[in-house]
Amino acid sequence: MTVRLGYKASAEQFAPRALVEFAVAAEDHGFDFVATSDHFLPWRPATADGLGGHAPFAFAWAAAVGERTHRVEIGTSVTTPTFRYNPAVVAQAVATLACLHPGRVWLGVGTGEALNEIAAGGVGDWPPFAERFARLREALTLIRALWTGERVTFAGEYYRATDATIADLPETPVPILVAAGGPKVARFAGSDGDGLICTSGKGRGLYADDLLPAFAAGAAERAGEGAGADTAAPAPRRMLELKLSYDEDLARAREDTRFWAPLSLSAEQKSTLTSPDDFAAAADALPLDTVVQRWIVGDDPDAVVAEIADYVRLGFTDLLIHAPGADQLRAQRLFARDLAPRLRAL
Repeated sequence: MTVRLGYKASAEQFAPRALVEFAVAAEDHGFDFVATSDHFLPWRPATADGLGGHAPFAFAWAAAVGERTHRVEIGTSVTTPTFRYNPAVVAQAVATLACLHPGRVWLGVGTGEALNEIAAGGVGDWPPFAERFARLREALTLIRALWTGERVTFAGEYYRATDATIADLPETPVPILVAAGGPKVARFAGSDGDGLICTSGKGRGLYADDLLPAFAAGAAERAGEGAGADTAAPAPRRMLELKLSYDEDLARAREDTRFWAPLSLSAEQKSTLTSPDDFAAAADALPLDTVVQRWIVGDDPDAVVAEIADYVRLGFTDLLIHAPGADQLRAQRLFARDLAPRLRAL
């Protein structure tokens, strides 16, 4: 198995132009793919140093990156095609991107967070997981139907389409990767998606006992249903958004994670907090020792790679590197120099 390395352009932290430049630099530093998150509201209010207060439109970013690069694949990690977006609009946007940059575009999707969806989605109270998951399943059904190029009339529980078609479609299918935090969605990612996305730092048992076995079971179901097909489907991708703070200065590596304290909020807080100010206040109340627990933090490249290697042994094929610091170019240089060669040799 070949490990593929990706770079996460952190939309919550940096302005749109900087995010594009970081993606271009990532290609120069040898990364295989780039991705950005898709927020409507920022996680934090803007600060005096220019960090935070950002929430650029992911599809515009992807188009700009495609024009400035030549090789890297481009995707979302992740977007939510269920509330503020009509799934048909997502299908059209991604198809257009794939026409502009053939063979280089993938779509990462998830069930969403209240912070991003309530502000512009018109959903009222944030619905329970069962509804959010049902919306995602229905949205992907509609997206895939539209990607056939046929005229589609669709009457679902949440979405409608009447004699709809997408005129401009890419020559090759666009992979859909599904973000999962539990076995139910992970199984769906295997059976109905082209890959799985999850984030690191949540305990080995979640990946080894829950997410990856469920994904494998879903993929086996899909393979069984496709038995006898003329062409074999591509191997499903298992993408890990790897929270990694590596630096020659250990104290700096630890401190760099502080901006991302919201990652350490509870699931209940992430589901109920709906403003950047509330998110920031709750996150800033956490001690640094709590914040760093979500990250691989270190200054010894061999020790850092040893921690990452455990995820590779579990079966992850695509490592999307999320570096937390303000100096992203420094992070890319150190990664390319000290870590990438070791990871590719695993």
